[in-house]
Formats: sequence, C-alpha cells, structure tokens
Amino acid sequence: MVRNLLVGRLGVWLSLCLFMTGCPSAPPPVTPPPAAPAGGGSSTEAGSGTAPAPSTAATQPAGTPAAESATVLLEPYTPPSLEELNAQTKWIDRPVENGLELLRKHQAENPGSTTAQQALALENKTPEDNRRILEGLGKLPASDAEVDWDATLNQHSTMNINAMNGLLASSIADSDLMGYTGIALTTFDWTMRTYADSSIIQSWQTSEDRMIDKMVLRNDMTWTDGKPVTAHDIVFSFQQIMNPKILVPAVRNGPDQLKWVHAYDDYTVVIFHKESLATNEQNLNFPIIPKHYFESTIPKDPTLTDSPPHVAFEQEPITCGPYRVAKYERDKEIVFERRPSWYEKDGKQIRNKPYFKTIRMKIISDDNTALLALKKGDIDALELRPEPWMTQTTDAEFYKSNTKSYGTEWSHSYIGWNMQRPWFQDVKVRQAMSYAINHKEMLENICYSLYEPGQGIFHPSAWMAPKDMPPPYQQDLDKAEDLLEQAGWTDSDDDGILDKEIDGKKVKFEFALQFGSGSKVAERICGMVSENLKQIGIACNVKPTEFTVLQADAKKHNFDAMCAGWGSGADPDTSENLWTTKALQTDGRNYVAYSNPEVDKLFEAGKREFDREKRADIYRKIALILWEDQPYTWLYFRSAMYAYNKSLRGYMYSPRGPFHYSPGIMSIWKAK
Repeated sequence: MVRNLLVGRLGVWLSLCLFMTGCPSAPPPVTPPPAAPAGGGSSTEAGSGTAPAPSTAATQPAGTPAAESATVLLEPYTPPSLEELNAQTKWIDRPVENGLELLRKHQAENPGSTTAQQALALENKTPEDNRRILEGLGKLPASDAEVDWDATLNQHSTMNINAMNGLLASSIADSDLMGYTGIALTTFDWTMRTYADSSIIQSWQTSEDRMIDKMVLRNDMTWTDGKPVTAHDIVFSFQQIMNPKILVPAVRNGPDQLKWVHAYDDYTVVIFHKESLATNEQNLNFPIIPKHYFESTIPKDPTLTDSPPHVAFEQEPITCGPYRVAKYERDKEIVFERRPSWYEKDGKQIRNKPYFKTIRMKIISDDNTALLALKKGDIDALELRPEPWMTQTTDAEFYKSNTKSYGTEWSHSYIGWNMQRPWFQDVKVRQAMSYAINHKEMLENICYSLYEPGQGIFHPSAWMAPKDMPPPYQQDLDKAEDLLEQAGWTDSDDDGILDKEIDGKKVKFEFALQFGSGSKVAERICGMVSENLKQIGIACNVKPTEFTVLQADAKKHNFDAMCAGWGSGADPDTSENLWTTKALQTDGRNYVAYSNPEVDKLFEAGKREFDREKRADIYRKIALILWEDQPYTWLYFRSAMYAYNKSLRGYMYSPRGPFHYSPGIMSIWKAK
C-alpha cells in the first residue's frame, strides 16, 4: 500500500532511495498493497561546495491538544475550527479510486487476443513476442475461481531491511516492507496519475487555492494489535517526522514542506500547506506509525532503536496494511502473512482480498545465486541484467518453468563526480570524463544493446524531457585531452599521469571509482572506464564497496566518483532532492555536491507552475543545464527486464517498472 507511495515520491522522502548498482529497481519504493505510491527515485546500478547546515527553531504550535503535541520543526499555527474551515473554503473533489479496478477497466478497453497458454508457449526473441507475452500473462483473473488463494509469492530482495519502523526507512527494501504492511494517503497509477486509494480514503478534497487538503479516512482499518487506525495516527506520525530530536532526514523530505496536519475527529485529517504548489499532493505521503504505541516511548528514546519497547517493536511490529510481518531472519528472508482483518469485517468482504496468502521476501545479494534460485523455483520473479537476459535465460531449461518480458523504465545509471574533490570542480574536466568513456563498447558489449544511451535526468518518453536534447556522448579522446589541458591538467613530470598545481601543491589526477559490490554490470563498466581514462593520463582505481558502506559514503560525500543509478518519481520535482543547493544543505541526496543558482531557481519555479506544458518547459531547461554541466556522466537508461515463474499472472510495466506503482505487485496472482 505504501510501497507505491514511497517509491513513487522517490524524491520526497524515500526520496530517490539509493540502491546502488548491485540492487534491483523493482522492489521500491512499494508495490504490494493495492495503492500507495507517490513519486520518487531510487538508486540502482549502475559550482560546488559545502554549505552550512540550516538553522531551525523548535516551537510548539499554539492551541495544539496535549495528546497531539510534539516538539516539531514548525512555526506556531492554530488551525480554524472545522465549521470555519468549511465556511471559508471552496473545495474541489479529488479522485478516490481502486487501483485494481482501474487496471481491470484498462484491460477491458484493451483486451488483446493472446491467451495465457499462447503466451506461455512463446520464447521472448522479438518485440512482438514480448508484446504477446505481456498481453497474455498480464491479465487480471476473470473470476476468483482462477486464483490459487493459498499461494505463496517468493519475492527477491538484494538486501536486508533497515528497520521495521517506517520512520527509519532508507532503502528500497524498507519501502518494499512498507508496501506490504503500511498505508499511504495517495498513490499513482502506471501513467503517474495521482489519486487516493479507496481502500484507505473515503473522500479527498483540495481547496481551490491548493493550500489545504482534507481527507476522510475509512473507519474500518485496524492495526495488527486490533486498535483502530485513525487520523490521530497520521498527525502523530507527521509530528514525529518533524521532531528535531528524531533523525529521519530520508522521510522528512516532503513533509517538511507542510505547514501543519490536524485531526478534526477520529477520521477527518486536514493538511495545511505552506504554499500553493503543483507538488503539494506529492508531499501528503509519509510513513504512518501507531500513536498508541509510540507516544510514550519516543520521548524516552528518540533514536527509535535503543530502548526495550523499540527493540520489541522490531521483533514484532504493529502494522496496518494488507500483510503482517510473520518472521524475519536477517540475510535470509522476511515472511509476510495476509491479514483477514484487512479485507473482512463481520463476515463481509470490505476490500480486495490480497491474491497471496504468504509472501516470502528472500534476501539474495549475489546476481548469479539469485538466478539459480529462480531456475530452481525458489523465487518467482527476478530482475535481469543484460548478460543473463542474453546468455542464461534462452534455453529450453529456462523456459520449462519460466518466461521473461521487458518494458521501458525511466531509470538511469551514471557515474557521479564528487565536486568537492579537486579533480572534478571544473566543468571542462567533467565533460572530458564523459568524452573519455567508450559509450559504444559499454552499450554493445556490456549492455548487449538492450539499454538506451544516457541523455540526462529524464527519459526521452517522459513529458518533461527536452525536445531538443543534445545527442548522447561518444568517445572522443582528443576532445577529452583538449578539455583537460584547458583546465590546466598536464603531465608536467612525464610520469604518465596528469597533474596540476592547486593551492601551491602539485596534485596527481588519481582517484577511486566506487560501485556496489555484487553487480557484474557495474564491475565491468568501471573496469572499462579505468582503462579508458588510463589512455589520457588519468589513474582511476576501481573500488567495489558493500552497499551500506557505499550509501554511508555517498551521504557524507566521502567518495571521489561513484557508479550508481536513480529511478523516477511520479513528478519531476522529486529530482530537486538531487540537484539543488538546498538538498546539499539539508542532508538530501545531492551526493556530488552540485550547486547552480539557476537550477535552484528553476526548481522553485517548477513547483509553482500549474500548467503542465509550462512546467515541462521549466524542467527541460533544468535537464539541459545539467547536461551542459555534467555533474554526472549519464551512462544509459535501464530497461525493466524480468524473469517470472510461469504460474504468475497480472504483471505489466510502468515508468517505474512492474511493481512500483498502483496496483503494481498487488495485481500479480498465481494461477491454480
């Protein structure tokens, strides 16, 4: 439910969740439950400086009931009464829909002619094969009789979760967890259109000036301990996120743009925004935790981890989504069990019954081991990289139990140049890096021509992509050498490595290029880049790094260069978390320490423009400036390529892959 939320707003709070080169982009950001996305980015494969930390004052809003109070990073505010609010506000009704029903309607309007049996007989060798496989196997069940309701979905994850508490979410695995066990106020479909999930929300209204959102929750949701889920849980969660004593920067990005959240009764929650912004609906989503459990524990332990109650929560979390956590063995698996109280009440069905009784998220970090697990039937789906797609999933043995398909995804891989390092502060040097790389060899020999060449932050098919984007970089060593010489890098001592005098000291052009260990694609690319740079007098030392260490290094700017990747959010504003000076100052995801006042201004303008085409023009300008500045060398847009057990049905692709939208993974089912 939340997964789509989290992964969706990749730039907001799980904001561009970094799951470096070795990790799949699929599990994010969210997917399981029927609805909950909201735009964002996630890391996958593969003019600057440090600004002072922002100063904030902790204040307590006047007129806030004691039960809802918290020390928060908010200006004092007294909400009007509900009567006053309704009297002075002109409300606009917003969409409240069911993701599965939307998909069912879409499929009814686009039925196709391929049957499941015909699709299962195909080998995916051509685009037409791929179209027919998706057409035949992507359908929802025509009746409940087709579904194996006792089935188990064996899902794959490359990493352990960080915590059961959603406030501590910081990875794609965390967002997957919340997708199964949590809820979100809004979500988005496969076209990135935002709506409220009718499984959670009864009504959603926005004020005409877009400064206020009012939502009425359904009154039939419960936590796993039987307590009702109420608007007070949402208020409490927001207050804890904005509590300066609680260090949750990943989830604070987005909620920090809200003025206040107030519960008018047990099920009516109103969100007051600081400004009228086109991005306000993206800021409505944040993890929701049970107030009745944490209101007495957080004041004693704002780390959320050290005290006995918080340790106990990690062992047996109280959650409110379609599934509960039944078991967690670190480095092995997380087991989720379907909650009857989610979809039934007093013997009547009140929501869509999740298709799987049990979901086992199996933790396998090595690509080859995961592929063997798929072929043995130990996992049911696996994201494929180019080499296994072309060489290890083409024979009769693979197709005996599995099939595969692909779709366009708006995720990009890159090498990020840390602009706090002396080598990469000059734009000419960063451009030289991009000219030095053999992009043709990378795309053809490493990516098997399955990925599109990188062209900046937006996929060419995205509505905000520039229409006049310059062509992708091609290797030009002469151009690279000219740019380096213009930037002052020469081999003054004839030792084969470029050098330059900086602050009276000779600096060698020698740096480390890090990537997530375990990714064969990233390993090969980094090795190739090292050889390319050696030809022009640059020593590039390839450094495989365990994911959690790489993530920590990225946050602290403790790296020279890094091969990684990002997924797409539901709104282009989510990339603000990567590129603005503000993101650099507020513990965002601006790992390369990029700062450009023009880009800062454009992001501010983009969120204040409501006309879609005018907004697109703003983000196109941003994309073109970034392309000129080359803080990244953009390598390629990664296609979503997956292998599935033949028993699975109901999957389709979106700009966020097959899982991270609504209904996403909640549309997948197993045939009897």
